[in-house]
Amino acid sequence: MHCDFRFTLFSLVSAFLILPFANAFYIPGWSIRSYRDGQAIPLFVNKVYSDNSQLQFAYSELPFVCPPSGRKHGASNLISGSSLALNLGQVLRGDRITLSDYELNMGNDDEAHYLCSRKIDWAGLKRAQELVADGFVAEWIVDNLPGATSFVTVDRSRKYYAAGFKLGYEDLSPTTGLPIYYINNHFTIVIRYHRAPGRAGNNGKKTIVGFEVYAKSLEAEGRNETGLPGDIQAVENGLQLQIGGNTTSTDKRDNSLYPNNDEVDDFDENATLTIPYTYSVYFREEEKVEWQNRWDLYFVDQEDSSKIHWLAIVNSLIISGLLTSLVAVIIARTIYGDIKNVKEKSLEEGKIKLKRRTPKSPKRKSTDKGGLLDQPDAIKDAGDSSDEEAAEDLTGWKLLHGDVFRTPPFPGILAPLIGSGMQLVFMATGLLLLSCFGVLNPSFRGGYISVGVALFIFAGLFSGYFSGRAYKTFGGQLWKKNVIVTATLFPGLLFATVFILNFFVWAQASSTAIPFGTLIALLSLWLLVQLPLVYAGSWFGFIRAGGWDHPIKTNPIPRQVPPQQWYFRSWRLVLLAGLIPFSVIFIELMFVFKSLWQDKSGYYYVFGFFAVVSVILILTVVEVTIVVTYNQLCAEALLQNYHWWWQSFLVGGSSSIWVFAYCLYYYYAKLHIQGVISGLLFFSYSFLASLLKSIRDDKMIKFHDNSSVQAFLL
Repeated sequence: MHCDFRFTLFSLVSAFLILPFANAFYIPGWSIRSYRDGQAIPLFVNKVYSDNSQLQFAYSELPFVCPPSGRKHGASNLISGSSLALNLGQVLRGDRITLSDYELNMGNDDEAHYLCSRKIDWAGLKRAQELVADGFVAEWIVDNLPGATSFVTVDRSRKYYAAGFKLGYEDLSPTTGLPIYYINNHFTIVIRYHRAPGRAGNNGKKTIVGFEVYAKSLEAEGRNETGLPGDIQAVENGLQLQIGGNTTSTDKRDNSLYPNNDEVDDFDENATLTIPYTYSVYFREEEKVEWQNRWDLYFVDQEDSSKIHWLAIVNSLIISGLLTSLVAVIIARTIYGDIKNVKEKSLEEGKIKLKRRTPKSPKRKSTDKGGLLDQPDAIKDAGDSSDEEAAEDLTGWKLLHGDVFRTPPFPGILAPLIGSGMQLVFMATGLLLLSCFGVLNPSFRGGYISVGVALFIFAGLFSGYFSGRAYKTFGGQLWKKNVIVTATLFPGLLFATVFILNFFVWAQASSTAIPFGTLIALLSLWLLVQLPLVYAGSWFGFIRAGGWDHPIKTNPIPRQVPPQQWYFRSWRLVLLAGLIPFSVIFIELMFVFKSLWQDKSGYYYVFGFFAVVSVILILTVVEVTIVVTYNQLCAEALLQNYHWWWQSFLVGGSSSIWVFAYCLYYYYAKLHIQGVISGLLFFSYSFLASLLKSIRDDKMIKFHDNSSVQAFLL
């Protein structure tokens, strides 16, 4: 079996030099939209999310916000409340984008504009209080830019954005110490624009380069007949989320989600709270920010953290360099031992020939009577000597040459896992390359998931091909059965897990729940597209290409494996070996986790560094597996264990155990996720991600490890 992937030194050095500077720029100019003065700008509302929850909710469906009026928007055919067409990735990530009633016209400021007054009952009040208490933020969209709150660095040298704005805020009662919740009901919208490039700019058109939203709470009293507050700057008295007088009170019902009927006799179930919503709009020119750079402000602390990313790369290179030296020593030691044996054998053969050519002494010609009688002993000694030399040659890995390529246990499972690993390698490599070259970027909403699903489905060809060849190599005959197992083992586990979790999310009325139609579409892609691709690839790999040829035949009788030392037993060795690749990605993993779980208002967008660390990780996993397999096969009087197939598979993916353990630590030490469903989603997603990484790493090392075994034996 020969390695199908070869990396040259030049390609690795080139990737190392280029990728850190490929911080995932996105290709400008192909989707620029410009606006003339007075032209209507649609504002879309999407969803609300929180760092303390894995559940998301559609903004337009919240019971305490203004419902869409259904009126026509500007000169277009868009109607408020109409949903925007979404791609597969947007649906899976919980987006629910609808057109709002906010009126924005390019260049026209509006200091105060009344939107609506929304009456809510006790259920709506409870819902608002829950979302405010959990720190939910809202996402609005203008010209494909998410609404953000602007901040400046500590030294006031740089401005940056945090996507979203809070639904409200929490305060404590000065008398009771109980929490009081306020709803943000006035929004200051700031649109930053830049002169459009080319001919559109010469015609006076402008492009939007910034979208900022600042929310605050204004009391319901003191408003004029149009619903506008007397002073939009008066934020001393906010709109408190309570029913029965909107003033700070020490009464228990003012600070509880629901009043206690046993303590409050005058509880009115039909009581409501009216929330008036207003907004202001301002347009400001931004001369320093151009359209192609307008997303830079969303990359929180990207420039400040570059030194830490370089530290992660240096740390990874040191570990990988040490392992490379160790592998080089092992290979050199093996080759040197073979050369030494050849030289010694040649020297012994030369001495024997020299003795045969030496003339006999004339003195012993007639007196040596025992010459003929001694010849059998000499022949016997020569035979013993040759047997000892043969036994001497069969030491270390040579003792296992007739068993090392013996078919592993459960080949019908190992072969599909190898195929699934190839499928994940293709998907991960494609996503990483497209991200580094800017094809996938935050402006392409849902692009990562959509393209990832497409690559995964298409990679069914590679999955079937490698699974079929591996199955043929293991001596399998039922290749069609192998097709079914390959196409359903990992994809089936993934789909079943998502389907079960979806029931819990559905029960929470979350937008994260996958619609039934989307589930049917995913099921159709799996069974009607991926399964035939796996079949085609497996047919070509099993029938046309055939299995890989082993350089040495397998003995008919298996060799007995001696007892293993405790530190070389399977699970201990797997845990110890996985710690080394985990140390390579540990620093970069902190940034990924922060973006995914802890700071959802930011974006992880340094894929150049991530690509370099990924390449180093692959090399480290390969080298660790080579070292472990070499010791397993070659350590005399300790191992001599030829069951290396599953061992190398588990060692290659063992770093995922540490990644999942780090997820557990991160959950309890860093995050503040609340609710059983959110915790269930976190651990399920973490487990699937760790499993994904494990199978992908196993695939990356399998053929490298097999080639190394061949090199040792040859």
